Amino acid sequence: MENTLNQTYWDDRYQENNIGWDIGHVSPPLKICIDQIKDKNAAILIPGAGNAYEAAYLLSEEFTNITIIDIAPSVVIKLQEKYKNYPAIKIISGDFFEHEMKFDIILEQTFFCAINPSLRKKYVQKMHQSLNEKGILTGVLFNRSFEGGPPFSGNVEEYNVLFSELFHINKMEPCLHSIAPRQGHEVMIEFIKK
Repeated sequence: MENTLNQTYWDDRYQENNIGWDIGHVSPPLKICIDQIKDKNAAILIPGAGNAYEAAYLLSEEFTNITIIDIAPSVVIKLQEKYKNYPAIKIISGDFFEHEMKFDIILEQTFFCAINPSLRKKYVQKMHQSLNEKGILTGVLFNRSFEGGPPFSGNVEEYNVLFSELFHINKMEPCLHSIAPRQGHEVMIEFIKK
């Protein structure tokens, strides 16, 4: 499974419009996370950004340092065209696990649940490595089981174990602003790099 969730897999999903996770706009929980960021010049990463509605919202709120990474070339090409006149947004086609940049804030929205669970420790390590001192990983994670995947299951107990060695768990609480299909199945997170 790890090898099948590759560039071809995700690009095919976009080309076939088989993107059930895509809600067509910034999700209410991510909007709340963004609204709490005071520094408009903070370096912000959106990994596995897909159609990057969060980036559009960040732009509308006058943020100046936004980076998008996605592994699917077709969605990256579309984003490059859409944002070609917006120097505040840098768009990278590639594998999140291979980038070498540093950020102040990383936004998590359906990226963690899309990668093979065998990569979860690597995800935590790469998030830690990708953040500046006292950088923040914020957004939402699922707190539920799925059959098969992606999306893959996850729960609060697992997240406590996975993240607590490298992050201060500042917030991990039930999400009160999820879209209807995800209501009661998401937790808001704010993890601060140790």
